[in-house]
Amino acid sequence: MRNPLDSAALDAAVENVHRAGIPGLFAEVRAGDQVWRGAAGVADVATGRPVTAGMRHRVGSITKTFASVAVLRLAEAGRIGLDAPIGRYLPELVPGERGDAITVRMLINHTSALAEYLPYAYPSLKALPAVADTSPQSLDDHRFTRFDPVELIGMGVSAPAVGTPGGTPGVYSNTNYLLLGRLLERVTGTTAERHITRSVIERAGLRDTAFPTGPSVDGPHSQLYEAWFGMIDPPRDYSVHDMSWVGLAGSLTSTVADLNRFYRLLLAGEIVSPSSLAQMRRTGPVVTHTGAVIDYGLGLYPMAEPGRITFWGNGGTVWGGGTLAMIRADGERQLAVAVNLQRWNRLDSSGSPRPHPIDDALAALYRVAMYG
Repeated sequence: MRNPLDSAALDAAVENVHRAGIPGLFAEVRAGDQVWRGAAGVADVATGRPVTAGMRHRVGSITKTFASVAVLRLAEAGRIGLDAPIGRYLPELVPGERGDAITVRMLINHTSALAEYLPYAYPSLKALPAVADTSPQSLDDHRFTRFDPVELIGMGVSAPAVGTPGGTPGVYSNTNYLLLGRLLERVTGTTAERHITRSVIERAGLRDTAFPTGPSVDGPHSQLYEAWFGMIDPPRDYSVHDMSWVGLAGSLTSTVADLNRFYRLLLAGEIVSPSSLAQMRRTGPVVTHTGAVIDYGLGLYPMAEPGRITFWGNGGTVWGGGTLAMIRADGERQLAVAVNLQRWNRLDSSGSPRPHPIDDALAALYRVAMYG
């Protein structure tokens, strides 16, 4: 086998991420029939409880791949038109000319020009992406707030547009995926979470992937520590949090093993058709919340170092937790990794995140995992 797994190198790589400042992380790497699982550090800084590779974790925007797949499967069945206007399905949520101009596809690939609702739901983040002018106060204020997704959608729809529907670059917005959740509900007659569970999660045979039933993560899990660019020092535990603030855009919990299984089946054409998969991998530029530009498709985006083989997947962050899952197009190598600290970079005098040893250690882990 070319570039077989090097267990010792992977063990050292995850340990180096821990030593660089992440309290705990765990990962699964696959190369052909070889599987490596590893973990380093602690799940609880107060007790020293160790992390393990089988823990459940909030996976953030990886949820978007699951939502996209659910919509695409209904499109394959002729129940949703990807290029139909969202106003045809949800005229009360996106009325008038905007409802006619914004298509389902534009919601999935973030070219709808609908604004992000989060700074309106979390007022202390109103200055995003200028993070130096934000504060983490809203994270505490809304720890147990039960948000209504229709109200959150209303915040995004009523905010000033961030472009022209279908224009490029697109602008990343969780408003898009909350609307996709209402679309799934309208078409199927059941909740989006229940439909995705039946149509995607159970179909893929995922046993440890689920939407939250309350503010706590069900099953063995790590605490999640948020630093908010050094404004929370020491980092605070946000592992207990009502996830209605992000809903279908990022509330799913899973394991690294389940994520690898999901993306492996997806890229093998066992969850959506080859035509749908090809559409998922058709990308365009999208501006993220941090101002960075990524190529984004339908719930998937490519990841690669210059001159290297491209991997496909998604990543996600929640308050205190981060996850990344990626797979080579031929399915022969993949990585899923979870960390229990977020926004560790402090800001420089211009308000930009400073480099941190964690960034280099994670990049080294990705290289060892992806390329051997």
